[in-house]
Amino acid sequence: MLLTRRTLFLLLLDALLLAGATGESLLLYVAVAYLCLVLAMVVVDRQLTPAPKDFILTRTNDARLSLGAENLVRVRVTNRGRRAVRAIVRDEFPVQFRAGAIILDSRFQISDLLNPQSKIRPAKKVGSPLRSDNPQPAFLAPRETVEFRYHVRPPRRGDYSFGDLNLRWWGVLGLIVRQARYPARAPVKVYPNLLDIRKYELLARKGQLTEMGLRQTRMLGSGTEFERLREYQLDDEFRNIDWKATARRGKPVSREFEAERSQTIFSLLDVGRLMRPPVSDPDNAGQALAKLDYAVNAVLMLSYVAGLRGDRVGLLSFADEVAHYLSPKSGRGQFYRMLAILYGVESQPVEANYARAFAYLGVKHKKRSLIVIFTDLAGGLAAKSLLAQVAPLWPRHLPLLVAISDPSVVELAQQLPHDSASVYQRAVAEQMLNERALTLELLRRRGVLTLDVPANRLTIAVVNKYLELKARGRI
Repeated sequence: MLLTRRTLFLLLLDALLLAGATGESLLLYVAVAYLCLVLAMVVVDRQLTPAPKDFILTRTNDARLSLGAENLVRVRVTNRGRRAVRAIVRDEFPVQFRAGAIILDSRFQISDLLNPQSKIRPAKKVGSPLRSDNPQPAFLAPRETVEFRYHVRPPRRGDYSFGDLNLRWWGVLGLIVRQARYPARAPVKVYPNLLDIRKYELLARKGQLTEMGLRQTRMLGSGTEFERLREYQLDDEFRNIDWKATARRGKPVSREFEAERSQTIFSLLDVGRLMRPPVSDPDNAGQALAKLDYAVNAVLMLSYVAGLRGDRVGLLSFADEVAHYLSPKSGRGQFYRMLAILYGVESQPVEANYARAFAYLGVKHKKRSLIVIFTDLAGGLAAKSLLAQVAPLWPRHLPLLVAISDPSVVELAQQLPHDSASVYQRAVAEQMLNERALTLELLRRRGVLTLDVPANRLTIAVVNKYLELKARGRI
């Protein structure tokens, strides 16, 4: 139990009476009586104020948090006491996480929690949103449950643990402050970004995928799987005319096709040293994730979208050795198998061995596929090795090389030099960009598709490229 400023002020007045008692003995009795009165008020305030057992605190969050995304955490506080109090809630989230403001979200009567048909009434906030650095008290009415919410952003995949919940509340008379810790320790796993998967599902049901940045690239007539019959148009090929339907209808009728299903999409994920450096995301307050984490999120989304379209998806991760291999299959079970692998994949401080990885792929997988290679571009021997191994994939397969551009390097190459150090930085950055552009051009000349995009646009760009290639019948 702590004393509030109000109590300390009252005690300070008693100190003044004691100081005056040095000249007037009667004031000593007044000071003692006043002190007893203040202490009695403190005792009464403690008796009137709800005890720790009068509160119930629970935390609700996803068992699988998403890497680099805003994950919602809800904390419910139930006041079972007979009097209202002001309180502050603190949650012990993992220290590695970045957390936002704790906002008073909604208010329930205890009877509302037992009746799922009851409506939730908006909560009245006291002060500004609750923050871990400068929390403001919230009003907890008797026999009510208040729900707080905040978001956490995990910086890495792996196993973490939430700690206990802490509650601090003021006395009814405002003379004391009580606090208690409520056991709420719970493990939590951070996976690749699953929130984007849920967002995709929701927007797909509503037919609003363009809000996510995905383009509608479904192009009839470019595939080999029959879609429908329609009236003949002047630019249709003669081989697509359905002569039986033409005879029945008495006018030319063409067959229309769409991109066929059951194709193979294979992701090659480089987990070598080039994928270890962090890249800041300007859309998320400059938070930096490793290049590998951006690539993992893109692989997961690509596999999910391809699986929904009936395609088979596979995975190979490699550094100096092949780390994981998942043979191509279709279905939701394949997505969860890939998720389990991507959850535990980690970058290695070694050079990627492209020759060993592509040789392994050549032995294990021979059917024509879209081979999506997630790596980074560097000069010297690494670039020569990449060119030598990727180019032979075409024309048996359709290779697509995906690289993550670093905005900081582009910024350095465009900065206005003001001293010798900035001149050197700009020169080095321009050289790196020129070598990168040269490598991409050499790959394109040898039939390799390339995609070089910023980290925050990687996932959408990869999925859009897949949809485009599938609609054009390139796979």
